[in-house]
Amino acid sequence: MSREELISQLEFYRDIGISQIDVGPVRARTMGPGDAPAQAIPTGETMSLDEIRKDLGDCQRCQLAGTRTNIVFGSGSPDARLVFVGEAPGSDEDRQGIPFVGRAGQLLTKIIESIGIKRDDVYICNVLKCRPPGNRNPEPAEVAECSPFLKRQIESLNPKIVCCLGAFPAQSLMGMNVPISKFRGEFHMVDGIRYIATFHPAYLLRNASKKREVWEDMKKISATLAELGS
Repeated sequence: MSREELISQLEFYRDIGISQIDVGPVRARTMGPGDAPAQAIPTGETMSLDEIRKDLGDCQRCQLAGTRTNIVFGSGSPDARLVFVGEAPGSDEDRQGIPFVGRAGQLLTKIIESIGIKRDDVYICNVLKCRPPGNRNPEPAEVAECSPFLKRQIESLNPKIVCCLGAFPAQSLMGMNVPISKFRGEFHMVDGIRYIATFHPAYLLRNASKKREVWEDMKKISATLAELGS
């Protein structure tokens, strides 16, 4: 980590109210007799991420194909225990073909690292694989075409926890149709996997006071991963 990255990370800790950092080793508790392992989503044969990406191909299934620069499929570890799902790619993501690489993505990286996890060790994707023009809200037909690929990604990864970033992925994956403030920070079991929602990093860029709440959510995620073991 460079000096500038270290300073940026420490500033994030300051914003969420952390005044002291324990740099000692952190060991996850092994799975105990009462711990139930996450179950795969029962949809038949599970495809690998590479197979799902190949099936997606040069997708022309909805109108977004005509305006995108790149498909933004997802990035991270295929063995990730923690998955983050956002709404849709932005302009930086559309240009690079990688999710969460703009300002919101840089903040997400800090959020992930705040609980001692490397970004490369999680998996990050979006509900939509193509950028809506002008970053408008996704339309139902677009979600209908993209959602099956997202669900197959989650099935392939079979993570311990899926963290929905913002209300839109929470609505798509958790079936929540109320304001995110009503259910953020709470775990919900969906097809044998623990889902939790928190505020989107882009929202935090406009509302820095909410960083503390996201920090509380991340501590819950970290504690639950430790409880579940490897």
